Amino acid sequence: MQSRNGGWGAFDADNEYYHLNYIPFADHGALLDPPTADVSARCVSLLGQMLNVEGDRDDQVFAAGVEYLLREQEPDGSWFGRWGTNYIYGTWSALSALNAANVDRGSPAIRRAVAWLLACQRSDGGWGEDGRSYWADQPRGEAKEGTPSQTAWALLGLMAAGETAHPAVERGIQYLLSTQTAAGLWDEDLYTAVGFPRMFYLRYHGYRAFFPLWALARYRNLKRGNAATTPYGM
Repeated sequence: MQSRNGGWGAFDADNEYYHLNYIPFADHGALLDPPTADVSARCVSLLGQMLNVEGDRDDQVFAAGVEYLLREQEPDGSWFGRWGTNYIYGTWSALSALNAANVDRGSPAIRRAVAWLLACQRSDGGWGEDGRSYWADQPRGEAKEGTPSQTAWALLGLMAAGETAHPAVERGIQYLLSTQTAAGLWDEDLYTAVGFPRMFYLRYHGYRAFFPLWALARYRNLKRGNAATTPYGM
């Protein structure tokens, strides 16, 4: 399922015939399933864990996937997110994969990504990003309010990059703790998942429950274990 450029799409390989998107009935201009950074990061994360067990870190498929991710990084340090909104999602995904690939946390790619996430943190400690970021002339990593799921993505990305002890991570954790409801969940009005970018968006109600819980558990476990980052791919 790996495409020739080293990446993966959600359903197909080498599905990059972009001229088909200009057909009038081309499904909102999103007829194709090209490789994307977020899907590729999932595959690299899985392969990284498998190869850590098997010891074959020179696997060509794995290496090509890592190189694809490094090429896809945006100049500002972020990565595009096709299936979650948007660059916060993509950056968390890529940082998790690079952690699984044992890429040096001091490398320029990881440092740029960390700097971008830190710059996007809101004054209340959370993170948020709306669907405007799918237009090239709109800001990235911004929204009218923070969301629990996107805050969790940013925190998981920073922790994957070895920033567990950074004050911004502590502020993000406090944001999640302070916004948890009496029922133990979180409220989230913004749509943080994607059907077709720039066309329609989705609200998966599970996002506001399990992603914050994941981030809180990851933070607790890393702190208890006095570890800089997780040994796992995601």
